[in-house]
Amino acid sequence: MSQRFAVILVFALNGGALGSWAPRVPALADQTDAEPGALGLALLGASVGMLLAAAVTGRLVEWFGARAVIAGSTLVACALLPGLGAAPSVPLLGAALVGLGASVGMLDVAMNVAGVAVERRVERPVMPIFHAGFSFGALVGSGAAALAAGHGWSPARHLTVAAVVAVAVLLAVLRPLPGVAPRAAHSAEPPPAAGAVPIRRPALWLLAGVALCSAIAEGASSDWSALLMVTEHGVGEGAAALAFSVFSLAMAVTRLAGGWTHARFGPTRVLVGGAVCAGGGLLAAALLPVAAAGYAGFVLAGAGLAASFPVALSLAGEAGRRGDGTGGEREIAFVTAIAYTGFLAGPPLIGGIAQLTSLSTSFVAVGLIAALIAPAATAAGRSLARERAATRCSGRA
Repeated sequence: MSQRFAVILVFALNGGALGSWAPRVPALADQTDAEPGALGLALLGASVGMLLAAAVTGRLVEWFGARAVIAGSTLVACALLPGLGAAPSVPLLGAALVGLGASVGMLDVAMNVAGVAVERRVERPVMPIFHAGFSFGALVGSGAAALAAGHGWSPARHLTVAAVVAVAVLLAVLRPLPGVAPRAAHSAEPPPAAGAVPIRRPALWLLAGVALCSAIAEGASSDWSALLMVTEHGVGEGAAALAFSVFSLAMAVTRLAGGWTHARFGPTRVLVGGAVCAGGGLLAAALLPVAAAGYAGFVLAGAGLAASFPVALSLAGEAGRRGDGTGGEREIAFVTAIAYTGFLAGPPLIGGIAQLTSLSTSFVAVGLIAALIAPAATAAGRSLARERAATRCSGRA
């Protein structure tokens, strides 16, 4: 098995984990007798866990290597899935989600570091293809969850089977994964920008802004698209659920071509074009009172946002690259952690705007946020160019 295929399967594994448990939330709510408010707090635990874990995982990958962190975080997630499915109360459900979110957050950073390592080896932009693996993994996981629910499987039984399958996949791909060298083996050569920590580098803040805007727009499409189609376009609940399906499918398919577009047009043009596409699509879904326009808008949004997260992480990894080809772990973790705040703050922000105005107005705001990716990406490209120029000058000196 090639390194590239092994990394794709790890991304699919992560997406499959999300796709497995998220559709079982209604069954978990019934199982724990959770009121909507308590359930919302419990679900918030997953985002909190992801955010906290992402903030420290860069260091862990530096110390132990990406392969070890991928293995450890996946095994922890697989151990927690059956417990999540069997949670008898809301507090235990929330605790399981915090742990699961933390392990998935660690996996997310480590697999992106592994993806950047492969990208450097093949010298081609392949990160969007890896993220396509995540998207297709989520589709497979959600399909399996729907099948399990349709056959009356309890969440505990379903998630136990999902965990066993995940462990089997992990064992199959672990050896071919890139053996990103631990910190002790790294060159003493400092990374770009004179060894500055990520928080002091404007370029990384701008890349984090790209990922943050993408996360808010993606989270809005995930959590609120169906309700928008029901309340503003008048479709039934079954048909409304297709809005997120077409969004996800458009994102997954577009990511398959992401490597080619990245190489052909460059990262900044890809991000700017995607921002225009996503912003226009979300505005169309919000403002045009026709159901077909709503579905078309979410297709455009999925296609436009497809490259934002993977390209931002690829550029972050490159911004931390040392002369010996290593580095980028902390930079990827920094951008990921900032992006996760979008998943954390996005839903209540959208809900608050909808409460004060309407859901259509909320999606207008989301469309404008998606459009902000364009100026952030342009500024990030210029900032990275200045850093590279400063590094070359210091090298000649």
